[in-house]
Amino acid sequence: MTDSPVDADPPADTDSPADLVITGCTVLVHDDQERVGFEENATIVVREGVIESVGTGREPPSAAEHIDARGQVAMPGLVNCHTHAPMVALRGVAEDLPTEEWFNDVVWPIESNLTERDVELGARLACAEMIRGGVTCFADHYFSMDAVAAVVEECGIRAHLGEAYFSSQGPQGRERSLEFALRHRGGAAGRITTALAPHAPYTVGDADLAATADLARAHGLPVHLHAAENVDQAEASLERHGATPIEVLARTGILDTDVLIAHGTGILDRDLPLLAAATGRVSVATAPRGYLKFAWPTTTPVRALHDLGIPVGLATDGAASNNSLDVWESMALTALVQKSTTGDPRWLTSRQALHHATLQSARAIGLGDTLGTLAPGCRADLVLVDLTGPHTQPVHDLPATLVHSARSSDVRTTIVDGRVVMRDRELLTIDVASVVRELGERLPTLLDRSHGRRIQEYDT
Repeated sequence: MTDSPVDADPPADTDSPADLVITGCTVLVHDDQERVGFEENATIVVREGVIESVGTGREPPSAAEHIDARGQVAMPGLVNCHTHAPMVALRGVAEDLPTEEWFNDVVWPIESNLTERDVELGARLACAEMIRGGVTCFADHYFSMDAVAAVVEECGIRAHLGEAYFSSQGPQGRERSLEFALRHRGGAAGRITTALAPHAPYTVGDADLAATADLARAHGLPVHLHAAENVDQAEASLERHGATPIEVLARTGILDTDVLIAHGTGILDRDLPLLAAATGRVSVATAPRGYLKFAWPTTTPVRALHDLGIPVGLATDGAASNNSLDVWESMALTALVQKSTTGDPRWLTSRQALHHATLQSARAIGLGDTLGTLAPGCRADLVLVDLTGPHTQPVHDLPATLVHSARSSDVRTTIVDGRVVMRDRELLTIDVASVVRELGERLPTLLDRSHGRRIQEYDT
């Protein structure tokens, strides 16, 4: 079913073998209007981590590695636009609680126990989960991020990383965030990009936010933070400061930087003109499963943001609130929640959901020029999805099958920068059993809350 043109430029050097050739797949492509389409029986040629060609009807070149992908769909790798990877260690420890109790009584006391080794093990387990679920890149915002960067380099995934800080840490927190971003920018052979990472307007004061904006402009760094996470936060900010969280970002200069806003379910109508007028590149990450669990009354205003031209990327948040790092589930839930919220079954369509999961998610983290679409010149971050299972047959509407019938476990192969990191469901770069064993040994100490400490106070 051909419904979008495919760039079929000939290989640059047909005399030398390609690094990787994938044949026989149905490939998801974007046309010049950025509409999602599909091309059957396509061949993808990869050299030096870059997609050289995507096309049909040509004899494939020889290659160091060949994958016969007949019966599978080739898609851009999914991007988890906001998570806290090490928090997989807290999966399920704080259930059925309101937001304030979740933070103050459980999560922030536990996080006061974190060691760098805990963070490393959590990140390793999280990367294994994401690779198996078709995620080739994630945006993280947490503590002890040197350990996360080391895991990213080792396991072969791509990441957009920031060292989180609170104003309660003093200027040292902001300085560590900058030092991390400068130290790791371009790391892991270019697979790591970095950001400054103030936690949120309710934990980082105006002076620190303004200083962060200045640093971002001075060093050419983006900003990744939580803001307007829910309506309660927006209302509390208005009552205490006379401004919404988005208005705080505007007056402190954060909206004059390239900023990724996590969640945004508390974005109000009065905030939309400010977002539209921002001089920086503004994007929002939506993680609907957590909003449903916390019973928040609103969700990310995807349609309003779309009308402003603001990319909305898909996310999971941390596994402590979401219980999984399954972006496939986020894609389906985003489509369903938007239909319910708007009362319009035509929004989001499956094709629109796939656009959010691919090109928009790449744009949300500032990598839309090199990721998010399978086209010549883009980095070879892609997944192969097997749709032969009984839960995906028959296929009457391929986009709907991918969004609403397929599961993350249908991803057979995951490729990052041209390197196969999972083949036929076998992880090639992470020993999950050893990670689970050591993490299990460390959990009693990590989960101890008898000390009465917490890293921060949630009071919005």
